Amino acid sequence: MKPQSQIYQRALFDSFRKLDPRWMARNPVMFVVEIGSVLTTLLFIQALFGAGQENPAFIGAIALWLWFTVLFANFSEALAEGRGKAQADSLRAARQDTQAKKLAAPTRDAKISLTPSSDLRQGDVYLVEAGDVLPADGEVIAGVASVNESAVTGESAPVIREAGGDRSAVTGGTLILSDWLVVRVTANPGEGFLERMIAMVEGAKRQKTPNEIALNILLAAFTIIFLIVCITLLPFSIYAVNANGAGTPVTITVLVALLVCLIPTTIGGLLPAIGIAGMDRLIRRNVIALSGRAVEAAGDVDVLLLDKTGTITLGNRQAVEFIAVGNVQERELAQAAQLSSLADETPEGRSIVVLAKEKYNLRGRDGGAEGMTFIEFTAQTRMSGVDFNGTAIRKGAPDTMIQYIASSGNNVPTELNAAVERIAKNGGTPLVVAQDGKGLGVIHLKDIVKGGIKDRFAHLRKMGIKTVMITGDNPLTAAAIAAEAGVDDFLAQATPEAKLTLIRGYQTGGRLVAMTGDGTNDAPALAQADVAVAMNTGTQPAREAANMIDLDSNPTKLIEIVEIGKQLLMTRGALTTFSISNDVAKYFAIIPAAFATTYPALQALNILGLATPASAILSAVIFNALVIIALIPLALRGVPYRAVGAAQLLRDNLLIYGVGGLIAPFIGIKIIDMLLVALRLA
Repeated sequence: MKPQSQIYQRALFDSFRKLDPRWMARNPVMFVVEIGSVLTTLLFIQALFGAGQENPAFIGAIALWLWFTVLFANFSEALAEGRGKAQADSLRAARQDTQAKKLAAPTRDAKISLTPSSDLRQGDVYLVEAGDVLPADGEVIAGVASVNESAVTGESAPVIREAGGDRSAVTGGTLILSDWLVVRVTANPGEGFLERMIAMVEGAKRQKTPNEIALNILLAAFTIIFLIVCITLLPFSIYAVNANGAGTPVTITVLVALLVCLIPTTIGGLLPAIGIAGMDRLIRRNVIALSGRAVEAAGDVDVLLLDKTGTITLGNRQAVEFIAVGNVQERELAQAAQLSSLADETPEGRSIVVLAKEKYNLRGRDGGAEGMTFIEFTAQTRMSGVDFNGTAIRKGAPDTMIQYIASSGNNVPTELNAAVERIAKNGGTPLVVAQDGKGLGVIHLKDIVKGGIKDRFAHLRKMGIKTVMITGDNPLTAAAIAAEAGVDDFLAQATPEAKLTLIRGYQTGGRLVAMTGDGTNDAPALAQADVAVAMNTGTQPAREAANMIDLDSNPTKLIEIVEIGKQLLMTRGALTTFSISNDVAKYFAIIPAAFATTYPALQALNILGLATPASAILSAVIFNALVIIALIPLALRGVPYRAVGAAQLLRDNLLIYGVGGLIAPFIGIKIIDMLLVALRLA
């Protein structure tokens, strides 16, 4: 990332570059201000030769501050873009033209030909080995390897990429640390993920959102109305002077100043910065929005579909309890469970060993001890265990273990069945432990709900957002976890078809839906969702179906994305309210002064006691320029987000930004007027 000083220098340079009328025409409000700046500059030059309607110093000051108004608006936009450009530069540094080991066939032992990465095309197959930089985006079709993706995600921890499953997508420019991969290219040169990221963070392809377009149309309508008003004021002024035989007509300089103060220049100057800053807040959280509409839609989302594993729960079940049956002591059960789990490298197996150690200070025996044979879990047997010194310990799924106990000629304890049923009803996963064919008891495995997640869901509920948990668990288990986590609803035994039907059902009811996904089976639902966040570790179909990519692959981030979207809308609404009320206040300050020479009676409406018509007009123009730069930090940072309803939000906006917008011009214009008089500049 570039130092702040470089970002400011670049923004200052871009402020002047954006004065190009072809660029300014994209923002109708500021384009009108630029035309006014050119016109007053020409009037100033005319006045220098003695042919002006006003004092050259007055016209020159008006022209100067109008140019400042345009530059300050450009600076706000350039500063917002500067942060994205700084990140784009770091991403561009990761993009390099490397020699690819192109394969003649999709197997590792196929013939290799060295090819520049820029010559790779979609469908080509290449080989990468430890130490190689991946030359292009692709899908792993063979092999498994550790990959350093810090050039893209900023995270130093390596990730595993392998063929099949949901972790098969790789990104060009990342570094393979170990082993090898055979990759099929999924994007042509210039169309890869890194290139799309660079284009998005630079804002080069940032399209205005529907809400932003609607607001631009409204601002343009206001501008046209006031432009017509100001144009017609000149002939009316001339007619009034001729009819009364007194006073002087209003000048073009004053009319230009009046127009600039009346049209919504504040929000017109800050609107592009607000939109860009919203996307920048996502980028700083390592989320790439592939469409501007997705960012805005995130602010309007009212249904969140959240995957249970890794989002609501920690992702791995953990042992929380040993339940002994019959005459078996709990310590005896814990010891048998621990021995059967010593060679179990799954998170569940490790948690059993840890629980036995914490509760009974039991230490695991050496896994390589003579005579100890470990039985690995298989999908066929659905059990694992250990044999040693003539003793056989087994643990596994209840139905399998009950059958194992019965086949050994032993009775299944009634307490064991009751414990299994109780754990299942509470949303847990029971594992039965047996020694030499006799049931010892049950291990209670539980999905651990993430700390603080219930409060976050309550927070979302206050915002009017419904949370729905998606899980492959049975309805009983899903209901128990949903109740503990505090979600509003759940979808159990979720299939791709069920997810798609659920989303369409909400959308038919007029609701906007957001969801995350990483697998190919999530792609249909992601394509249907209004805000679809794909994990960067996910498959290529999932990433192509989504409109946002989370580089950290953190499913919980969906909640933050929604909050950022709402903050964007709140910021735009707050500053629009301030701008409109700010303009209303300026009407009362500048109109009496502007027409006092034509209609002396209007001087009675000079409630601020401004020194002269010239100082009043100049003070208003200066205030109009300075208020833009004063609001740039708020536009970039965003209005502090609060989980409140729409009615309260509107009331707060009117009280804080509406009333503030009315008061600020009276205070600001009066202070500037006093300074101009004190400095004898007006």
